[in-house]
Amino acid sequence: MIFQTATREDSDRLWEIIEPIIRAGETYVFSPDSSREKMLDYWLDSDKDTYVAKLDGEILGTFYLKANQPDRGSHVVNAGYMVAAKAGGRGIGRAMADFSFSEARRLGYTAMQFNYVISSNTIAVSLWEKLGFKIVGQVPDAFMHPKLGPTDVYVMYRKL
Repeated sequence: MIFQTATREDSDRLWEIIEPIIRAGETYVFSPDSSREKMLDYWLDSDKDTYVAKLDGEILGTFYLKANQPDRGSHVVNAGYMVAAKAGGRGIGRAMADFSFSEARRLGYTAMQFNYVISSNTIAVSLWEKLGFKIVGQVPDAFMHPKLGPTDVYVMYRKL
């Protein structure tokens, strides 16, 4: 797997990954009817270092790294990850996570914190726990799941 900085030239492929995840409305806070422009502007915003994961020349995943807080909280990185539906279960998420940890350290971060992991996203929660994250907080009913209704959200953390 090859990891590269994402560019606007990757927009079509990024949207192919992002759109079905956002439309499902089960794992990210964005409205399911969010526009391509809104989502690509968010994912590729200058406040983030955004990457693509390529296998055999095809983009199968993407993630970003950004300071979780400004100034005195900027040593902790926040991140978001998405894997193409057709690539699920192939270890793409795990590979992106492993690379993102070393890349975050290279960028000067000392820890990683996820502020909003939906508790029903058991695949993500399980992966993060296997990779050393701890649930350090739980916000009751903070996410309006389209099928489950009000759903808890976890704050997860690990040192890098």
